[in-house]
Order: sequence, then C-alpha cells, then structure tokens
Amino acid sequence: THWKHGGIVGVFGYGGGIVGRYSDVPKQFPGVEHFHTVRIAQPSGLYYTTGNLRGLMDLWDKYGSGVTNLHGSTGDMIFLGTRTENLEPLFWDLTHDLKQDLGGSGSNLRTPACCLGDSRCEWACYDAQEACNALTQRYQDEIHRPAFPYKFKFKFSACPNDCVAAIARSDFAVIGTRKDNIRIDQAAVKKYMAGDAEYPSNGGAHKGGNWGKFD
Repeated sequence: THWKHGGIVGVFGYGGGIVGRYSDVPKQFPGVEHFHTVRIAQPSGLYYTTGNLRGLMDLWDKYGSGVTNLHGSTGDMIFLGTRTENLEPLFWDLTHDLKQDLGGSGSNLRTPACCLGDSRCEWACYDAQEACNALTQRYQDEIHRPAFPYKFKFKFSACPNDCVAAIARSDFAVIGTRKDNIRIDQAAVKKYMAGDAEYPSNGGAHKGGNWGKFD
C-alpha cells in the first residue's frame, strides 16, 4: 500500500488529521482499496462520556470500518479504514454534531496528551489537564496545518510517575515534581516496620482476610 501522514487525502482546510492509504492491488483486495486512517483529538485526561463514545462509534460504523484504536500512547482516538468519499461527510458530522475535531498527523504539532492529573490522582503536583487543554487550544493551527520538518509532541505528566510516558514518547515533556523538602515521619515508619496495628501493610487492604501465614 501507499500511505502518508497528510498529502494524499484530507479534508478541506486541514493538512493533517487524515493518514491516507491506498492499495497497490485494489482488484485483488477490493475491501481495502481505500483504507484511510482518521485521527480524532482526545479530551484532556482521556475522559469520555458513554454518550460521546456511542456517538463516535455510530459515526465510524456509518462512514468507516468500525475498527478503532483506543488509545495509542501518542494520543488521539484512531479510526482505521475508510474511503476517500467518506472523509468530508465524516468530518462534517464529527465537528457539527459531536463538536469534536481532528487530531494531528504528519510533520506538525501532534495532539498534546496528559494524564488524568489531580482529577483522580493524589500524586499530582500540578493541573496537567488544564495545561494540556490550554496548549491544545493555543496551537490549533500548528496541529491541523503541518509546517514543521518533523512531528513535535507535548506531553504533560502531573507527577514523576510519568503515567503518560512524557519522557519516552514526547519532545517537550512537562512533569510535575515536588519542590519542598521531603518530609518523613520516622516514628510512623518504625511502627510500620514493627507491624504496629496503627499502620497496617498495604493500607489495611488485606486486613481481616484468612490469608494464612506470610513468609
């Protein structure tokens, strides 16, 4: 097959978001004569409502193969396999009915990605979702209209656990760290090590179970 991140096919006004793919032997494999990939920009922290997901799946069943990749570590919901004539109708319904947009592809700014941050995680050191959304809105033109010699990625991890793999999978990693001195209650640590009931192992998760003797 021939494929390319933008340039082969696309939607009006955008240079990215569609990865075009055509078969070299369409008569032998008519089902994949066209098999373009559509990238859908993800919300910060990958939070979806069930209604939103249902709408996206119905849209893809209507215009594409129904096959998706949810979620790659590089961000974006991936719709795998559609024909050229379906791209504009799909884009219209996506943006007008579902109020969502295409993500980035090709030599541009890829859709910024982040962890769920302080919306759920006690280790968050800053609001990764807010930072991710702010830069996504600021750089819409760079996401949708490739102008770089190569792709560029932002990723936001709210703490050093780096659940979004910012170090491994981005060019601009924003990782939250604690700036204060580390504070340790040494007396509590000693009680925990001594098996004190006030500080049960695993936060008491195994308390009361008939687990037998531990080594």
